[in-house]
Amino acid sequence: MSAKPKTGPASNKPDAIIHGDVPPRDVLLKFIADNPDRASKREIAKAFGIKGAARVELKDLLRDLEDEGMLQKKRKSLVRPGALPPVTVLDITTRDKDGELIGRPAEWPEEEGAAPAVLIRQSGGGKNGKRKVPTAGLNDRIVAKIFPSKSETGPAYTARIIKVIDKRRAAALGVIRMFDDGSARLMPIDRRDNEIAIDETALNGAKDGDLVEADVKRSGRYGLPRGEVLTIVGSLASEKAVSMIAIHSHGIPHIFPKEVIDEAEAAKPATMKNREDWRDVPLVTIDPADAKDHDDAVFAEPDERPENEGGVIVTVAIADVSYYVRHKSALDREALKRGNSVYFPDRVVPMLPERISNDLCSLREGEDRPAMAVRMVFSKDGRKASHTFHRIMMKSAAKLSYQQAQAAIDGKTDDKTGPLLEPVLKPLWAAYETMKRGRDRRQPLELDMPERRILLKDDGTVDKVVVPPRLDAHKLIEEMMIQANVAAAETLEKKRQALIYRTHDAPSLSKQESLREFLATLSIPLAKGGNLRANSYNGILSKAEQSPQKDLINEMVLRSQSQAVYSPENGGHFGLNLMKYAHFTSPIRRYADLIVHRALVAALHLGEGGLEREEEEQLDDIAAEISTFERRAMAAERETVDRLIAHHLAGRIGESFDGRVAGVTRSGLFIALPEYGADGFVPVSTLGGDYYVHDEVRQALVGERSNLGYQLGDNVEVQLVEAIPLAGALRFEMLSSGRKLPAPTRSFHKSKTGRPMRGGGAGRRSGRGRR
Repeated sequence: MSAKPKTGPASNKPDAIIHGDVPPRDVLLKFIADNPDRASKREIAKAFGIKGAARVELKDLLRDLEDEGMLQKKRKSLVRPGALPPVTVLDITTRDKDGELIGRPAEWPEEEGAAPAVLIRQSGGGKNGKRKVPTAGLNDRIVAKIFPSKSETGPAYTARIIKVIDKRRAAALGVIRMFDDGSARLMPIDRRDNEIAIDETALNGAKDGDLVEADVKRSGRYGLPRGEVLTIVGSLASEKAVSMIAIHSHGIPHIFPKEVIDEAEAAKPATMKNREDWRDVPLVTIDPADAKDHDDAVFAEPDERPENEGGVIVTVAIADVSYYVRHKSALDREALKRGNSVYFPDRVVPMLPERISNDLCSLREGEDRPAMAVRMVFSKDGRKASHTFHRIMMKSAAKLSYQQAQAAIDGKTDDKTGPLLEPVLKPLWAAYETMKRGRDRRQPLELDMPERRILLKDDGTVDKVVVPPRLDAHKLIEEMMIQANVAAAETLEKKRQALIYRTHDAPSLSKQESLREFLATLSIPLAKGGNLRANSYNGILSKAEQSPQKDLINEMVLRSQSQAVYSPENGGHFGLNLMKYAHFTSPIRRYADLIVHRALVAALHLGEGGLEREEEEQLDDIAAEISTFERRAMAAERETVDRLIAHHLAGRIGESFDGRVAGVTRSGLFIALPEYGADGFVPVSTLGGDYYVHDEVRQALVGERSNLGYQLGDNVEVQLVEAIPLAGALRFEMLSSGRKLPAPTRSFHKSKTGRPMRGGGAGRRSGRGRR
């Protein structure tokens, strides 16, 4: 019998490549695309016969392709980057060798690796090429239609520009440092950037310690690049400088143009036209004690009808922002540009000017205010039987804080809550108890992840970090808002009215499998299949309640979840276990809610300010933009906390802290400081004289010889060795000895201590989605 011809990865090697040579980029990318199951570094080297020193060259080339977004690491293999949404917000960052523009997603989760590169097409148009296509340049932010690339060697995607959001001038953000010899430098906020030399004539009034934006004028092969100060943001010593760093680095609009302010100031109070008079309904607002705007009010009463014995009627009234902010107005254009309000420990960057958000649309106590209200009827077992929407004029009976309302229910009334206890507060709590029966039956995802809040001193520095108690008052308002959001989605869907949903996909199959493998190491089963529901995860969480791994399991379940987004297509909300869900309850601070209000006005013929046909045609683009702006806000808020904590701890170098392993990579460990709500990094090179194996399944680093190591969720003691406030970075050394761990499972990476590891550095993981 003759021998069979040789098959396998080597047989796909192009004849033009000399055996043992590192192939060109295009050949390498084609091989990976053709052989996704043989795309590990070892298999690639084997396929092309690469040995010895050439392996280092191959490793460097693959690393470059990862950094450029041409490849993405999935466990031990390399693949072309994962799918992008059909409409995506891109930042145009560079040009390719042919001069074509290359963009990347404006927001991209860190755990997904390098963001995929996208080739921007600027030619063509609609039918017969007659539709005008916007043009864009470097550093612009665009909304683009995404297409899979037909090329196997270039970026994985091409894009057609739908809209240019922002013409952005490339500028470096940093702090001016003056030296004794009169010279000046810009110390960049991003540690990856170079310092920039600033000539005296280019300071343009900037002084030592000023936070500035600078334009790089010259950059030669030798010496520091040179630049000129464009804008003085403020003094780094000022109490709001830290949040200004995040505002500028993320390009968050924070100054309202004059035409927007003028339009807001010219707005007149709403009239009774097309409104029902509900000013005698004792609606109350329940908010944080320091809230400056109040966009929701609630009221509840028993349903006296015999056919719904034991049922309740819940009314939720929401500020009627759509009356004041009309399509194509200056207010509307600016609100869409912002997408949402951004909340920092020391300030709020609002979506709308104060005249609208804190005055005309704030449901102030004792003042007439226009609102959109939903009246919901629940049966005694907590099922929503019916609901109706109304455009009303209301007058808030009281402005209460969460703590104040809860204290009254707990028997500690004050002058304001005493008269409200029987007619208003007790019926609200009784209605919540009824609604809770329906919530318990629905079984939304019940993650136990406490929210921390930073309290500042008068000078803007950190005073302390607290975990506010989770009161029934919080839960009451949350459940009433969720049900109002459901009612909005159901009404608009029934009316066949276009809208923007709040969607939350189920965890991907790959994330389910990763979680399943991890839970198996703790002898906790997770059913297989693609139709898991939120209560499947709740079963896991309840088993972990009394376990020492409780925090670890909560963290891993959280990491397995998808990120919630806005979409004109209904995908349901996995986390809340709801089929239909849209954001309706916060139009002062979220543009999505404003769209839903306009849709309700149009669908129910409630008067002026309804959704227009032109807007309906743009909902894909709007949903993509505001989803990106939400992620931008989350990143900016998180980075500001990091910088505040790093500044707070900068004077405590050498001290030890109690921490928890919050992230495990082959480069080292992320350590969370529960007391401060921030985290830092322990490089693997500082862990000790062993070969450390990255066990991806168990989320652990394990010493190959000793089997001692560290796992996600472990409580440890660390010493602070470096704090960089500008970067929000903390670096630690481990003081705790590793614990005995099982031998690594099948998917792992070796890391030798003492060897510099790529990808290390202090920082935070990607942010979490919001409901």
